[in-house]
Amino acid sequence: MRMDKLTSKFHEALSDAQTLALGRDHAYIEPVHVLIAMLKQDEGPKAILMRAGVQVQALAMAAEAAIGRLPQVSGQDQVQVGPELAKLLQTAEKESIKRGDAYIAGELFLLAIADNKGDIGRLAKEHGLNRKSLEAAIDAVRGGQTVGSADAEGQREALKKYCIDLTERARIGTRSLAAMTKFGVPSKYCSVEPRTIRS
Repeated sequence: MRMDKLTSKFHEALSDAQTLALGRDHAYIEPVHVLIAMLKQDEGPKAILMRAGVQVQALAMAAEAAIGRLPQVSGQDQVQVGPELAKLLQTAEKESIKRGDAYIAGELFLLAIADNKGDIGRLAKEHGLNRKSLEAAIDAVRGGQTVGSADAEGQREALKKYCIDLTERARIGTRSLAAMTKFGVPSKYCSVEPRTIRS
């Protein structure tokens, strides 16, 4: 797998996982290290996991407990990718090719975990992760788009953070003129009726 084909967020998670493994005196970077690193990211995949019905807090606590059970090696100054993590990374890469993505996003690693029959797959399934609901959440967040840049995940988050989805607000019932103007829509474009636009 080429590291330059990872999104910035996923690359950051792998780096944090390496630091975590090294700090805990583990010989290998395991999938659970990466999962914890992803769950600790400020604008990481937590929102997608919650949308898919995963019990994120419980999953994070269970992953921390799983890390505590990993064997430690003293005097270790380097860690390497473990065989289970290597398989999951290859699965995520295949998924990105299948979806037509130019970069491998963290959510595809989560899909690989959802399909995994090993310890990490069982751990995730025990806390609500399944492929069908995760795919639906990913498709909803992506909105039919592919991952065409290394910053795609960050750009999606920036839109959510700095933009107001007026369609969503209308869907949940804030159609009044006062609510629309509060969010910066000039009053000449607002109407009490959802389909009427006055100029």
